[in-house]
Amino acid sequence: MKIKNIIFTLLCAACLLSCTDEMNFREYTVYDKEYVLTDFGRTGALVTNVYSFLESGLPGSSSLCSASDEAEYAWAWATIHLFNNGRWSQRNTYSQFGVYQGIRAANYFLELYPQADFSEHKFDKDYQEQLNRFLRYPYEVRLLRAYFYFTLVRTYGDVPFTEEVLTPEEANTLSRTPAADIFDFIVKECDAVAPEPPVRYTDLENDAANGSVPDDGRVTRGTALALKARALLYQASPLFNERGDRELYKKAAQASKDVIDFCRENNFNLGKYSEIWGTDNWKASEMLFVRRVGDTNTPEQINFPVGMEGGNSGNCPTQTLVDAYEIKSTGLAWDEANSGYDPNNPYADRDPRFSMTIAVNGEKWPDTNPYPLENYTGGRNALPVSGATPTGYYLKKYLDPTRVIGTTNNNGGSRHSWVLFRLGEFYLNYAEAVFNYLGSADAVDSDFPMSAREAVNVIRKRSDVDMPDFPEGMSNDRFWTRYKRERMVELAFEEHRFWDIRRWKEGELFKSIDVVTITQNPDESFTYTRVKKERVWDDKMYLYPIPQSEILKNENLTQNPGWN
Repeated sequence: MKIKNIIFTLLCAACLLSCTDEMNFREYTVYDKEYVLTDFGRTGALVTNVYSFLESGLPGSSSLCSASDEAEYAWAWATIHLFNNGRWSQRNTYSQFGVYQGIRAANYFLELYPQADFSEHKFDKDYQEQLNRFLRYPYEVRLLRAYFYFTLVRTYGDVPFTEEVLTPEEANTLSRTPAADIFDFIVKECDAVAPEPPVRYTDLENDAANGSVPDDGRVTRGTALALKARALLYQASPLFNERGDRELYKKAAQASKDVIDFCRENNFNLGKYSEIWGTDNWKASEMLFVRRVGDTNTPEQINFPVGMEGGNSGNCPTQTLVDAYEIKSTGLAWDEANSGYDPNNPYADRDPRFSMTIAVNGEKWPDTNPYPLENYTGGRNALPVSGATPTGYYLKKYLDPTRVIGTTNNNGGSRHSWVLFRLGEFYLNYAEAVFNYLGSADAVDSDFPMSAREAVNVIRKRSDVDMPDFPEGMSNDRFWTRYKRERMVELAFEEHRFWDIRRWKEGELFKSIDVVTITQNPDESFTYTRVKKERVWDDKMYLYPIPQSEILKNENLTQNPGWN
């Protein structure tokens, strides 16, 4: 296993990708433990290093959106196509075992921190404030370690587990711990940690995290509640709950309710959908934990349309995703009777989240593009231009439309932040869990007075969305179909869809995607033709293969079913 020795050069030259600009740190050469553990700043750098192992799913060439039915990556060379073309294998895979480096960094800090001695600083003016910060570090690191284990268990199922700092030789003797035990560990850690971090760091008084040195960007009480709720929903889902144990759904529903109640009590609210991304998205009122990536224009360089200066296409939304956006005036899907869908004007009267997420033919996108998009065959931004959208659409979400990315007048990067937990997800998680526990969309009881249907309707009533309510009396099949559609829309390009289909064990949905071919007619109107593109799916893909390189190093490490 790639559980490598962590030397102080790596630890102390910590990345700040997870935190704010104000979370200052320094770079050091190699120092011994005594030097590091007698200084607040140097000890803090060990913790910042643990944060650096958090993932960022900003839309790039390896984004999982293009390994799901949300998008298709425009360039054939991208390795993300391995998920879709049948070439995925234990020897040719996206390995997640690098997460163990973060786990080892966490274990290393938790082993070392009791040895810290700051007595030489006890007369410093801010000694108590710095000590307060230090005393929170173990809880932050434990929560991060629990999150790392969550990313592993959702990927592989049973995984090697340790809370100790192991040598490479010791690490390469570990066998796989059952997924149920990993989930139990995550939940227990979240329960233990939740009371310790603040609700918001900016609310702290008499603390070094307040004033000029805010710690926004670190995990909070809400992060702990959110991780527990997400982990319990995954554990209750068919991939990990083969017996269909309804009590697991009850636990998941309660945990999501706890998140919702916590947010209500502490003034975390659903705001505008458009606030979920953009340079200030980390300030949005529903954010529970956001990774600050920093100033960059890489997402724009990768995803802006081919045909404008500097545009390289990239993750292009599918017609499958477009079809998930209902008609606003009726609340019906495009292909349902009396929906109001107009095939000659297919994007009219759609759920407002559609136009916030996806750029269509004829639209002026981005702001710095001097021309409206020509996504029709032979157009400026369409095939047969090399790298043009293969789906008929371009991406908006998470991109800054004001960026100039060409070689002339490049206006640099803008702040990007990756959302790890936000309130909107937990209304959906609650709806799914309580629906499966109580057995219908309208059912309530003394523990769960809000029905699954009502929870979804909260999401649909954002001020800049305002979609028609889900009606009472839906059949279970009808609710489940609409719930999945709602989840696909609300969480588009936030790397949920890839995992949702797996935990639901509905992989047949990944056997194909729909795209659109747009033809310009002589009268300059357009014809939109759906085209189905086949993909490869095998049920062994519900879990990743253990990389063969890891199995060769560890005779106790077994392969997931179907990948031998």
